[in-house]
Amino acid sequence: MNVSVKRMRAIFIKDYKEFSRNYAISTMVLMPLVLALFYQNAGAASLDLYFLPVNMTFAFVTTFIQACLIAEEKESNTLRSLMMSPASMADILIGKSTLVFSITIVIVTLTIMILGFTPANLFILAAGLTISTVFYIGLGIICGLFTKTVMEASVAILPVMAIFSLGPLAMGLAETYSVLEVLKWLPSSQLIMLEGYSAAGNITDIIISLAVIAGWTVITLVIASMLFKKRLKDE
Repeated sequence: MNVSVKRMRAIFIKDYKEFSRNYAISTMVLMPLVLALFYQNAGAASLDLYFLPVNMTFAFVTTFIQACLIAEEKESNTLRSLMMSPASMADILIGKSTLVFSITIVIVTLTIMILGFTPANLFILAAGLTISTVFYIGLGIICGLFTKTVMEASVAILPVMAIFSLGPLAMGLAETYSVLEVLKWLPSSQLIMLEGYSAAGNITDIIISLAVIAGWTVITLVIASMLFKKRLKDE
């Protein structure tokens, strides 16, 4: 598969211009920071609460912006032209993901700084956050390809927020409702557990957590790629 840095750069610049013009989308980056300020003042007392603004960032920023950028292309009937251009699938998906990836890293970093959270192992947490960012980008691509307008994309991320961002909070009820044990395998839950394993120095559990997050990521990217190819044939 041909990959062109020039084409990816052109797509990145195009998305940046669209992002900066659409205040309904661009202002969403402020929500996790406001939430982090709230938790800082309230005083987060557990890893679950520390990581809630981080996991909300992945839903409100990563998935939302990625889905809206793709849905906006479909709404303006330019996605079909982009698909039929010389740009390969890798050019398009990487080009349209680079902006969101960069924004996510900045917002997550600022959120952690505002919370005053000090990770047990910065390298391990950075690895988990990076893989998680790619996972939520994949979810954003899927949501964007399934929807036709920015409004629909805004609604499509609600299940992502409910399941992946808020899911870890329900793990505390797992002792009462055993079915909720499955929530610990969510990438958002594994990210929280990863920090606990890092603090304890448990290498085996660290590797397992990173592998679980990476597994979710691979599956999501495969589905996104398959859906992209299907849309190319259907359009």
